Amino acid sequence: MRYSIEKVTTLIGARRIGEADANIGWLLTDSRSLCFPEETLFFALRSERNDGHKYICELYRRGVRNFVVSRVPDNLEDYAGANFLKVVDTLEALQRLAERHRDEFGIPVVGITGSNGKTMVKEWLYQLLSPSMVVTRSPKSYNSQIGVPLSVWLLNEQTQVALFEAGISKPGEMQALRDIIQPTIGVLTSLGAAHQENFRSMEEKCEEKIALFHDARVVVYDSDDETVSRCLRKSGYAGEKIGWSRQSPNAAFYVSRVDTEGTTSTIHYMYKGAEGCYSLPFIDDASLGCSFACACVALHLGLTADELGQRMAALEPVAMRLEVKEGRHGCTLINDSYNSDFNSLDIALDFMNRRPDHNGRKRTLILSDIYQSGERPEELYAKVGELAAKRGVERFIGIGADISAQAGAITVADKHFFADVDGFVGSPVFRSLRNEVILIKGSRAFGFDRITELLEQKVHETILEVNLNALVANLNFYRSFMRPETKIVCMVKADAYGAGAVEVAKTLQDHRADYLAVAVADEGVTLRKNGITTSIMIMNPEMTAFKTMFDYDLEPEVYSFRLMDALIRAAEKEGITNYPVHIKLDTGMHRLGFDPRKDIDEVINRLKHQNAIIPRSVFSHFVGSDSDEFDSFSAQQFALFDEGSRKLQAAFDHKILRHMDNSAGIEHFPERQLDMCRLGLGLYGIDSRDNRILSNVSTLKTTILQLRNVPKEETVGYSRKGRLTRDSVIAAIPIGYADGLNRHLGCGHCHCLVNGQKAPYVGNICMDVAMIDVTGIDCHEGDSVEIFGDHLPVTVLSDALQTIPYEVLTSVSSRVKKVYFQD
Repeated sequence: MRYSIEKVTTLIGARRIGEADANIGWLLTDSRSLCFPEETLFFALRSERNDGHKYICELYRRGVRNFVVSRVPDNLEDYAGANFLKVVDTLEALQRLAERHRDEFGIPVVGITGSNGKTMVKEWLYQLLSPSMVVTRSPKSYNSQIGVPLSVWLLNEQTQVALFEAGISKPGEMQALRDIIQPTIGVLTSLGAAHQENFRSMEEKCEEKIALFHDARVVVYDSDDETVSRCLRKSGYAGEKIGWSRQSPNAAFYVSRVDTEGTTSTIHYMYKGAEGCYSLPFIDDASLGCSFACACVALHLGLTADELGQRMAALEPVAMRLEVKEGRHGCTLINDSYNSDFNSLDIALDFMNRRPDHNGRKRTLILSDIYQSGERPEELYAKVGELAAKRGVERFIGIGADISAQAGAITVADKHFFADVDGFVGSPVFRSLRNEVILIKGSRAFGFDRITELLEQKVHETILEVNLNALVANLNFYRSFMRPETKIVCMVKADAYGAGAVEVAKTLQDHRADYLAVAVADEGVTLRKNGITTSIMIMNPEMTAFKTMFDYDLEPEVYSFRLMDALIRAAEKEGITNYPVHIKLDTGMHRLGFDPRKDIDEVINRLKHQNAIIPRSVFSHFVGSDSDEFDSFSAQQFALFDEGSRKLQAAFDHKILRHMDNSAGIEHFPERQLDMCRLGLGLYGIDSRDNRILSNVSTLKTTILQLRNVPKEETVGYSRKGRLTRDSVIAAIPIGYADGLNRHLGCGHCHCLVNGQKAPYVGNICMDVAMIDVTGIDCHEGDSVEIFGDHLPVTVLSDALQTIPYEVLTSVSSRVKKVYFQD
């Protein structure tokens, strides 16, 4: 749907400055996601760390002419043909517009909230309902104060039912989401510990969540959860309650029996007095609970028991993250081959378009037919073609009868169409894929997994999975302790602690880290060559790399007079002036740095008598911010730094950033955050104060190569160190010390996980293979093995080795393939 700028102005109660005619079809809150500038309305949102008003000039240059602002630019004469809609609060205006848009639709709207399972319920409901209804749903996990209004804006004339997630993290947030979603059906998935730190009790969090359902006609919930049932009664909710239960036959949806066979569950139920049964291709408790909620909603919306049974059996795993993989022939693969609809296509294309690693590489889209869109094929694929062109797609590959029939609607010049996957993989087009960034986007029914498998570079059965969503969660966790004006340096040295510096840096750049830091210039060059434009600090600059640093805008730390003098001479030789550097003071680490008392006057003197370099920041390292026992020494360190850094700042007119807090210091010494903080281990999910796991980023996995029965008293491995005390089942796994699996973990000193159970290492770990004891564990050749990760914290390994997590993470070999996940 499109709205005239006049109607938008009225709906949000804005004062309009500008008289240009415009129709609005797209809402934008992130300048990096611009696609259709002519029909875009940009909301200049303000947060603690950013202000959307900064991007108005850039967006105007790129063709945007309509802006919602809380302050109008001073130089209005520079914005000819633009409309500025002035409001008091731009976020409230965005929410109000979405609320007014929602008012236009008298359809069933399902509002889904809970601590866990929101996205799974939403996606499974989509799979259950979309064969017979046109469904609009939240893209990915758009469930925030910004994500919800952007989701609701997707409602259109074809929509017959809508599915929207609502997520909250603190009291008072649900009211706005309720007004926007206005659910007719509410679903509460489960209660859990997420964001519990912001609530006084689980009951308070439950009450906040069920506020979403205040005006809903129906609420679907777990009636076995006493907290939920109690809060619903206390709320005075007057609508219909559809509770699912495995305990009470009186429940609206009573699960009388669950039978499990292999990977399939068969659920026998009673719904409002009628018996039913469905099979589910999952056996875990979380999936069962989500299926109960979905069944309640689907039956309420009119699906028959037979239809529910047929569709439940065909449910597919919910892929809540894009996979970025290294492909053959220099290609990068972005795998989103889980579903295919226009809105998720836009998000996936935006993700591909914002990647800064193109370097002349072609951007290719492989797309299947899009089902259940509610639009005529000629209209749908005309929109797809326009979107692909706007998002910079240079090669378009369509697979399916419908998309092939609409080939003329695709405006990308280099385009190819095939009836099925077999036709594509057997074609010269498939064989011609070279040095491209390829988005693979299609429904599972087309077998797109085969395309990914054929294009993926096969190097090793051992992989490191890197969860970029967790990385962002950790970044935001530490930001929550910081003042909005305090900048952050993210450490990506040592290949981002083993996680892969390029992909990690791209994500950090996307989330506006102020600085990245690497050890040596070559690491910085790699980032620059892969499109990283964020400022990069070099922590251990080598004198042979000065020219490289100048060429690639890499900012070195300066820790000695010898280094300073050499850097000045090199810069003067290149005709460089005011090159930014970072002055390091030694306050007690006694590793590198100037003495803040003895050397600071001479540092100032030498900097003052040249113009080749200029101090951008001054910093030092805490020796023991991770332990309370060193607090008095930390106080001495800070006093030294404070004295020296203030003296340096007083000598110069420009602002010199001061920073001393590391990951532990951000939390432990909030009063010492100063102008900037350096985030290292905490970024990768480990709290260095107590070794607890925050959001796990890296998971090292391998597979079982072979299983063999070995009798008692036999030995396993080199030097006969693995002597067995019982008849055992021994599994060989393709990972060894050449992959980063430390030999000292062998001979039973540590374990890995096989199907969730501990399997100790047996005998010596070899260069390429390790042996583990899987006696009593139900496993098979080809099963996955977790070395460390989501279920086996890396700190278990570091404790066994009597070392620190850094060593384990950075020891992962470059020959281990990395797979990246991102919403």
